[in-house]
Amino acid sequence: MFYYMKLAWRNIFRNKRRTFIAGTAIGIGLAALIFTDALFVGMKENMIDSVTSSFLGEAQIHRENYRQTQEVEKTIQKPSEVISSLKDNEQVQHFAPRAISYAMITSPANVHSLIVYGIDPDREKSVSEIDENMAEGNYLQKETERGILIGKELAELLEVTVGDRLVVTVSQAQTGQLSQEMLRVSGIFHTYIKEMDKGMAFMKITRLQDMLGLPGGIHEVTVQFTNSDYALQKETSFTQHFSRFGNEAANWPQLMPQMIFVFQMTNFSLSIVAVIIFGVVIFGIINTLFMSLYERMFEFAVLRAVGTRPSGIRKLIIMEAGSLAVVSIIIGIILGFVLTFIMTQTGIDYRGLDFAGATMTQMLYPVMEIRQFIVHPILVFLFTILVSVYPALTAGKMKVADALRRSL
Repeated sequence: MFYYMKLAWRNIFRNKRRTFIAGTAIGIGLAALIFTDALFVGMKENMIDSVTSSFLGEAQIHRENYRQTQEVEKTIQKPSEVISSLKDNEQVQHFAPRAISYAMITSPANVHSLIVYGIDPDREKSVSEIDENMAEGNYLQKETERGILIGKELAELLEVTVGDRLVVTVSQAQTGQLSQEMLRVSGIFHTYIKEMDKGMAFMKITRLQDMLGLPGGIHEVTVQFTNSDYALQKETSFTQHFSRFGNEAANWPQLMPQMIFVFQMTNFSLSIVAVIIFGVVIFGIINTLFMSLYERMFEFAVLRAVGTRPSGIRKLIIMEAGSLAVVSIIIGIILGFVLTFIMTQTGIDYRGLDFAGATMTQMLYPVMEIRQFIVHPILVFLFTILVSVYPALTAGKMKVADALRRSL
């Protein structure tokens, strides 16, 4: 066996140009597969982070059926006990209560419908990125009782800027009567999420609770875990513990089930890319081996004439394919690492791209994993050996007399 390996390694370098071209072609395919895998991993992490960090959180607590009806009367039951339990829960790193209502917002120039959120400014910083996305003005401060934050697109629609006054109108929970407040624009945020920049506004939670006639009422509690893996499961100890008192807790896969479907489609897409790349590998290997085979018919015929068995010829061809695969893998790993590393430093600007309800708010960076540089090269090697069986069988079946006559 060692003899055949040594001979195969010599043979592939007898025609260095052909070996280099074939190895580079296969290596580029492997590099493309490594980069695509890293890109998909980065895209998945980016989408999860964009969804959970921007505003949604990794989990939420609501009153039962609130997410379906959005009725302002359906506030969280026993909110003080829920808040106390969240403070003592070891899985919970941060949480923030919110009051929510549909509203009309009016400026001297225009009027627009939107969702207004009452937030605790200090706690909200730990579960969302509103404070980090301020384009103008300042985030809500403790002393700013009548401040409001609006998105950049909404500010352009209303033709207002920082310091201008707006009138917010909501319907009170119990009576249905309209309640109005004149607020001053404290800041303008820009998140790259159109729905937020145009359709959301934020004010102090106590102010909105007073407007709604719900003192202490909370519609939503957003949670960030100590370990993001806790949120990947639908049913956890967290969701079971807080789904009581007439409330329901849900992790982000339940809040955005379409994201799970997107990730499944992403894995399927990677499989399609792998099939295409391996198709290129098939033709490259078969072409290279058959060219080598027909160029060396006389050599193989002489080997057969001096007593080499057909199995020996087949072994030699397969060993040459394995040697070519090793060269290709080395080239592919180097190219794949360099390409992926460069992109991890520069990134790809997909901010603002809306995909399956998730808007990317951050630069997309491919994520390199050791698995990519082990699994894919092994698959290429095994696939190369498998494909080489056909040329090897062809070489083993040749007739010595015909091969010698054809060579002459």
